[in-house]
Amino acid sequence: MPEYKTPGVYIEEIPKLPPSIASVETAIPAFIGYTERAQKMQAGDLLLMPTRISSMIEYELYFGGAANESSIEVLIDATQAGNTIINASVSNPSPYLLYYSLQLFFANGGGPCWIVAVGGYSDERLIDKAALSAGLDAIKKINEITLVVFPDSIHLSSADLYYSLYKEAMQQCAEPGDRFTIMDVWIDKDVTVDNVQTLRDSDLGTSNELKYGAAYYPLLNAIIDYRYEENSVMVKAIGDNSLPATLDDLKEKNNSLYMLAVNSIKNMPMVLPVAPAAAGIYAQTDNTRGVWKAPANVSVNAVIGPVIMINQQQQEPLNVDPIAGKSINVVRHFAGRGNAIIWGARTLAGNDNEWRYISVRRFVNMVEESVKNATRQFVFEPNDANTWVRIKSMIQDYLTQLWKAGALMGATTKEAFFVHVGVGETMTAQDILEGRLIVEIGMAVVRPAEFVILRLQHTMIEA
Repeated sequence: MPEYKTPGVYIEEIPKLPPSIASVETAIPAFIGYTERAQKMQAGDLLLMPTRISSMIEYELYFGGAANESSIEVLIDATQAGNTIINASVSNPSPYLLYYSLQLFFANGGGPCWIVAVGGYSDERLIDKAALSAGLDAIKKINEITLVVFPDSIHLSSADLYYSLYKEAMQQCAEPGDRFTIMDVWIDKDVTVDNVQTLRDSDLGTSNELKYGAAYYPLLNAIIDYRYEENSVMVKAIGDNSLPATLDDLKEKNNSLYMLAVNSIKNMPMVLPVAPAAAGIYAQTDNTRGVWKAPANVSVNAVIGPVIMINQQQQEPLNVDPIAGKSINVVRHFAGRGNAIIWGARTLAGNDNEWRYISVRRFVNMVEESVKNATRQFVFEPNDANTWVRIKSMIQDYLTQLWKAGALMGATTKEAFFVHVGVGETMTAQDILEGRLIVEIGMAVVRPAEFVILRLQHTMIEA
C-alpha cells in the first residue's frame, strides 16, 4: 500500500491479473521479386530492403509499375465485309510478375505486406535464383512476416532451381516456426514432362520442414491488364493493306479499329501463379472466420479460371500422395459456383496426421508466437509458484477465448486444451537451479471436414 500523508480522495487502478495475450497477425506475406525501381530517397536504396506497404499506391510510389510487354500483336481480319475480327496475343510475356501478382493479392482480400526488391527489369529477362535467395535472407529478422511468396520464381529456368529455392524458404519457416511458404507447381516448357511428378521427386526438405509449406496447381488465367507502349504493339492486317504496322499509328488512322484493338488486348488472359491469390485468401479467411478455418472452398477473384480444367478423378492422386506425402491443392472450376475455386487445404506433409492441414499448422504458429510474446514479461521474474500461476492463468484465459470462438474441439475446456507448469509436473529441482521455467500446452485443434460423406439407405414401405 502506498503511504498517504495528506487527507483527500485517492484513486488506485488495480492491474488486471493475469495479463492478457493478444493474437499476432497471421497473414502478413513477404513478396520477393523484381521491381521497376527500388527507391525511397535515392536510386536503389530499397534494394534488398524489406519494405512494408498496404496498397498498390504505396507499391508504385517506391517500386514503380510492371515491365512493358514487347511481344503483343494485334491481328485484324478484314476479309469479311462488315465483320472485322480482331484478336490480340502475346507471344513472349514478361517473366516479371510481382506487380501483377500484388494486384491479384489485393483483389482477393490481401492487406498489409512486405516487398523485397531483388533487382530491376532487364532486357535479358532472366530470373536469378541467387537473387531470390538473397531476398529470402533479407526477411529473416522481420518478425511480423508470416507468409513467403516468390511470384517471379515460376519463370526460373529449371525445376531444380525452383524447388531448391522453396526448400530454403521452408527451412527458414521451420527455424522460428512462425511463418509459412506458399508455392505453385513448376511448369516445364516441355509439354511431355509430368510436372506433378517432378515436384514429388524433388528434394524439398525434411518432414519437419514440409509441414511449413503448401503447393497449388494449376496456374491461373487472370483478368489483369498488361502494361505496354502503343508504339511497340505490332498490328497485322488481313484483307486491308492500308492499315499501319503499330497500334500507335492505328490510333491516328482509324480510331474505331484502335478502340477495338485496345479492348482485345484488355481481354487477353494473363497467366499468373496461384500463390499470390492464395495469400490474399489466407488474409481474407483469417479476418472473417479465423486462422483455424481452412482457406479452401473459396472462389478466386479477378480470374477467368485455371489454365487446366481438372475433374474429381484427376484430383484424387494430387490431393493424396501415399508415397511422398506431398499433397497438391487444386484450383477447380465448378459451374454456377465460380470460375476458380481453391479445392484443397493440405500442407506438403500430407501423410502426417498431425500437420496435414494448412489451418492446423498456421493456427499453432499463431498460438506459439502469441504466447511467446506475452510470456517475455516473465523473463527474470522469480521462478516460483506465484509466477507459475500467473503464466498458467494467462494462457488458460487465452485458450478459452479461442475455444469459445470455435478454434478448439471439445465440449468443455478440459477436452479442448491443457496447460501444465510446476515442479514435479513440468520441471525438476535441477531445472529451477538452472533457471528454466517450462510450460506444457496441449490443444485439440479443429480440423477441416475434407470428406463429407452422406450415407443413404433405400427402404421399402412396410404393410
